[in-house]
Amino acid sequence: MGLIGEVLMLPFAPVRGGLWAVSQVLAEAERLYYDPATVRAELAQLEERLESGEISEEEFDRQEDELLDRLETGLHSGAGTDNGTTR
Repeated sequence: MGLIGEVLMLPFAPVRGGLWAVSQVLAEAERLYYDPATVRAELAQLEERLESGEISEEEFDRQEDELLDRLETGLHSGAGTDNGTTR
């Protein structure tokens, strides 16, 4: 985009900046959601809840399947904290 295009788009700069900020927040939230370390910690908490009798076997199985799906997605997409928790 040339100088004229930039000048014409100037009134939309706050909107473009806001959209960029929202996209950054969403990207970080997704990275954390699929982070293998986070999912493993949630699996450990889930197992503790089962052992304490807080949840039933059926509920454990359902939530475990969801967490394992997230873990698999995170490992395949390369999500993580870049601290050795992926691949």
